[in-house]
Amino acid sequence: MAKHYTSVVSNIFGKFASKAFPKAIQNFINKGYVSLMGLDMSEFQDPSAYPTLNALFTRAFVKERTIGDDKTALISPADALITDYGSIKEGKAYQIKGMSYDIDGLLGHHYKDKAAMLEGGDFINFYLSPKDYHRYHMPLDLKIKSLVHIPGKIYPVNMPLLRHKMNLFIENERVVIECEDHHKKLHFLVLVGALNVGKMVVTFEEKVKTNANVYYTSHYTFSDLSLKKGEMFGWFEMGSTIVMLSEQNSIQTEVAINQKVSFGQKIGKIL
Repeated sequence: MAKHYTSVVSNIFGKFASKAFPKAIQNFINKGYVSLMGLDMSEFQDPSAYPTLNALFTRAFVKERTIGDDKTALISPADALITDYGSIKEGKAYQIKGMSYDIDGLLGHHYKDKAAMLEGGDFINFYLSPKDYHRYHMPLDLKIKSLVHIPGKIYPVNMPLLRHKMNLFIENERVVIECEDHHKKLHFLVLVGALNVGKMVVTFEEKVKTNANVYYTSHYTFSDLSLKKGEMFGWFEMGSTIVMLSEQNSIQTEVAINQKVSFGQKIGKIL
């Protein structure tokens, strides 16, 4: 099966971003990217400290952000823009206002029966731009039940395509993580690939290989895996989107469309 052009472009960019150039050239690349994209590096090392552009993309904090003591707080899993949020009605959520999609299509056939359990629940879309911190963290304490990797295309997930391309999230490659909170309420964290995302890394399942020569869905289950609120569980290699889907009466959102949020910031309440 021939690769879609978006995968080819992303592979080429990924190889460039992963290449360690001579130090002077690498410094020029890194500092040029920081300047072009307007990165705020105040919480990170100097751009010259990163041996590749990819290392700069996936940078860790010099000092970890503090997560508040409020156990009822729902926090943002990433530095991101809220492109849409709301209630799941008639099995639909929105990639952006006016552009609905069926959540069973997003979740894939492994979770088709569980999509109905989300009816009346909440969805939140977090868009990570190329200038954002690219690591993602748990928005609340969750038990990881299973994971599905669904290969697909890698269209950009920027505003023009969100507004004009139907089923963008469904067509793109994604990693769907099924979770359960302490009340046994169902949550899904969906990592959506995008153009130039060489990989979506999931630290608790190294077998997941995204933007690779894989054309079949992979399913993994976990018997005793729990992650704490704020715990890092992977990263995008470039910007992309996280979709959070939650069962009814499990969370209460406190966000607005086009709101810029930071990892660790309170964005709602855990019920």
